[in-house]
Order: sequence, then C-alpha cells, then structure tokens
Amino acid sequence: FIYSYPQMRFSTMSSVAAILASTSRMVTAFTPRLLPRLAFQGATKSERYMSASGSGMPFEDDKMPFYALGVNLSKQMGGQTNFRTLVDEDELEIVLTGFCENMRGTNIQDANTVLTTYGQELNKILMERTSRITDRIKEEGEEFIKNFLDCNEEAIKTDSGMVYCPMTEGTGAQPEVTNTVEVHYHGTLIDGTVFDSSVDRGQTISFPLGQVIRGWQEGLAMMKEGGKATLVIPADLAYGEAGSGDVIPPGATLKFEVELFKVT
Repeated sequence: FIYSYPQMRFSTMSSVAAILASTSRMVTAFTPRLLPRLAFQGATKSERYMSASGSGMPFEDDKMPFYALGVNLSKQMGGQTNFRTLVDEDELEIVLTGFCENMRGTNIQDANTVLTTYGQELNKILMERTSRITDRIKEEGEEFIKNFLDCNEEAIKTDSGMVYCPMTEGTGAQPEVTNTVEVHYHGTLIDGTVFDSSVDRGQTISFPLGQVIRGWQEGLAMMKEGGKATLVIPADLAYGEAGSGDVIPPGATLKFEVELFKVT
C-alpha cells in the first residue's frame, strides 16, 4: 500500500462516461472506495453447500468457479471504493435488478437508451455523494492530526502537513530519495484499522524510496538507520481523493509506525 505506482482505477465521473460511451465493448465499472459498510437487513437466506475440501464454500467445488466469477464482477464494481456506501438498501436493490435483468436478457428497456437518458444524472448523484464523504474523512483527518500533536510534545508538523514523531533515535545512515531502504512498518487508518503491516507478516521489506508515497519519502528522509518513528500522513501526501484498493478511503489520513533497518 505504500507504493505510488499508477493503479488502474476510474473516477466516478470517468467510469460513468465510459459506460455511456460503450455500446459493444465490456466496461469496467465504478470505483467506489472503503468507507463504513452498510448493514443489509431483510436479506434472503441462500442454501449453502459444503465443498469437498471441507472449506465451507457456498457451493460444491464444481460450481465454485462460477461463484468466483460473480465475486470478481462484484469486486470490479464495488471493491475499490465500496460502492455500497454510496447507495441505500432500496437503491442497491434497483442496481441489482438492472444488473440481473441485463445479464439474463430479460430487460424491457434498451440498455443504451437507459444509459444515455439517465447516465448524466447518475454521474451527478455519485459525484455529490462521494464528495460529501471525502470531505468528511478529510476533516476527521485534520482533527486527528491536531489531537496527535496536542498529545505528543515531541511530534512536529512539517511545512507539507506531515507529522513526524520520533520514537527511537537512530545513529546510522540517513536516506535520500535515491536510496533503497529496509524497514518494518505498521499502517493504520485513524480509527485504528490496520490496512498493511510488515510487522504482522513477520518480514521486513526493502524498496527504493523514490517509488513510495510522498509522505514516506519525506518521513524516511528524517530518520537514520536504527531509528523508529510514527508518521501521520495527510491524504495529499498519501493517496489523495482516489484512495487505494478497498481499504484506504478517499481523503484518508494514514498513520504509520516505521523502523528503519538499512539504507543502501
């Protein structure tokens, strides 16, 4: 999650535009990101089968590849930003109806007519809802940084907005952006949710410092070998309004505990 390599994702606006522009090609759907998930009430119960491997899969092994296809389509649709946070339960039922009817060929209205008629309004709705959620998450991050500084006298806030809090001072080499570093790290959201941790995996990681998020580039450059620090990184120095995968929401402030072992 710390890498800043380009990722294949669409913004809400571009994804809707892609749907509107598509007539005879497959379209990758929206990019919703992690935010609190809606609890679904009144869900219908499904019959479950025990797979031959005894892993508790919902269908028998020979049917599970098709279930996996459904999972894959779901993750493409909502995995990156958790689409379910942008619609309520009634709206989600309508979404699923449109999806199922068109997949089965039982839809009454022409699909392209529906998209050209209502696509722009859909785009407006999703953009407005996404913007409100992102603004709220950013505000919560700003409040977290303020409280963190109040509670940690040794913490400093840099001109960029990143917070650096030394835990153990190192005595070795100090990295530059051109160096490769070996570290242990433990990354969480401001609510304590762990999104990535080399510590939990029990294995350090090495990478070129120039290929990670800007907050890491700045924070690691303030450390020396043997040192350990906490970095609180605002969204602008992390993943911005795009978020990352299905665990880092748009606008999220991130907190890392980092231990620097080696600089090469």
